Amino acid sequence: MLTLRELTKSYANGRQVLSRLSYRLESGEYVAVMGESGVGKSTLLNLIAGLDAPDSGAIEIDGIDIATLTDDAATLLRREKFGFVFQAFHVLPHLTVAQNVALPLLLNGMSAGNRSKVRSAEQMLEAVGLDGRGHDFPRQLSGGEMQRVAIARALIHQPKLILADEPTGNLDPDTAAEVLRLLRDEIKENGASAIIVTHSHSAAATADRVLELTKTGLHPIATGPEG
Repeated sequence: MLTLRELTKSYANGRQVLSRLSYRLESGEYVAVMGESGVGKSTLLNLIAGLDAPDSGAIEIDGIDIATLTDDAATLLRREKFGFVFQAFHVLPHLTVAQNVALPLLLNGMSAGNRSKVRSAEQMLEAVGLDGRGHDFPRQLSGGEMQRVAIARALIHQPKLILADEPTGNLDPDTAAEVLRLLRDEIKENGASAIIVTHSHSAAATADRVLELTKTGLHPIATGPEG
């Protein structure tokens, strides 16, 4: 599903963060990536998403080398095949909860009558425990509720790959645990592959596998729950 081939990346100051890193993520696999601060975890996600470019190496999604795509084609690929969950939620304050969740459908040009393969915003909100909240605005939600909206938005268009960057970093432990269970359940139900970057061992434990990022690779360090 996702193949990384000998990725090398340096920051503008010349410090190298990745050196010939290779990895293959299989379809339906959910992995957590851990590592020391500054090791390049968020940089790796940005490279995979095509938001940044490696100095050398290749990133392939379903056999498509991202580097060979035009900017417009790369944008379309992200909209169709990716779902994103961030620490800061990135819920748009001027849109209702339902409008926030439905945004990927709008960006992908899906009309209301052409959504047979995706769940509606109302169905997604019910799935994440926010049934009846579609007309509310983000200012009426707690942090945990906003992250639920972000999860619903990331999954509504049934993307093949979910990228989550510290998705529970702004949540209290109980809310974080609830959100992580929800994220895992929804990823598995949608049959998506997923990479979650986190400092939290409890967050990492929800994944199928836990990997440590070093400059030269992703190395197994633990095994998460099966399923």
